[in-house]
Amino acid sequence: MGRKLAAEELQIVLLLFLEEKPGHGYELIGALEENSDGFYAPSPGVIYPALAALHEAGFAEFAAEGKRKLYSIAPAGRAQLETNRERAEGILESLRDIGRKMDRVRAAFDGSEDPDLDAQERFKAYRGLKHALMSKRGCTREEARRIAGILDRAANEILETQT
Repeated sequence: MGRKLAAEELQIVLLLFLEEKPGHGYELIGALEENSDGFYAPSPGVIYPALAALHEAGFAEFAAEGKRKLYSIAPAGRAQLETNRERAEGILESLRDIGRKMDRVRAAFDGSEDPDLDAQERFKAYRGLKHALMSKRGCTREEARRIAGILDRAANEILETQT
């Protein structure tokens, strides 16, 4: 659904990963995808400009390895991360939470959670939800929060009817 993180948000999350260990662009894409249960796998066209911006700001360094660059956190990047650690960890936790929720939604719609539900009904419900969410791409932060609230309430209502 469009860009999931603002450039600055992505950069501080990348610093969090680089603090753990140096990495190539594709490794960092994999780390983001893994830490979000598949929800967020930014393209190279998003990752490499973010890494270049970190390097230009003096927050990251790289060592050339053939055609590849191995990025590591620079001392200024450590200071920047310390200033923004809580925010970076919060962003990463939000990605994890969304990924877990999306896994539950996928399981509900692929029938693994309710084999009695007609596949056509699941597909129709999924298609309607997908259409509604796609129509809100690029919405304001307030609108995104409103939509997240609706989805949370719907999920809670669904869970309440299971018991």
